[in-house]
Amino acid sequence: MGERMSKTADRADGESADREIVATRVFDAPRELVFEMWTDPKHVVEWWGPNGFTNTIHEMDVRPGGVWRVVMHGPDGRDYDNTIVYAEIVKPERLVYDHVSEPPIHVSVTFADEGGKTRLTVRMLFESAELRDSVAKEFGAIEGLDQTLERLGERLVNLG
Repeated sequence: MGERMSKTADRADGESADREIVATRVFDAPRELVFEMWTDPKHVVEWWGPNGFTNTIHEMDVRPGGVWRVVMHGPDGRDYDNTIVYAEIVKPERLVYDHVSEPPIHVSVTFADEGGKTRLTVRMLFESAELRDSVAKEFGAIEGLDQTLERLGERLVNLG
């Protein structure tokens, strides 16, 4: 499914390292396809979120200033309303967006071509280390991100 690397931060400068959650995967799929999987609601609805989650996408306007509104339905029956505003779209290289519902998170996703494979890196930047730690503990954000990317990898395999 992909080479896995996750950590809370990997910045050498340390300036924002304590406020980040970072995950990287290498998928055996071209980056155009991986980018499409991340930006097309008919694909996103199939893999977004940790294990056991399903989604209702109300809106997904993938352009700078566009809004993505999704309700994630947890396996425990709890619903999580999410509103995301896209800041930058560079197809098929990069997505930058802000999770504007609570908790606020600035996210960048890069899609690097590695000879027909794709190195995907997700960098979640929080307003403070305390908020990052709280989200990691309360919502299982590190494990959730790992599971989400694992689900993306499984979906890519099933398409192939």
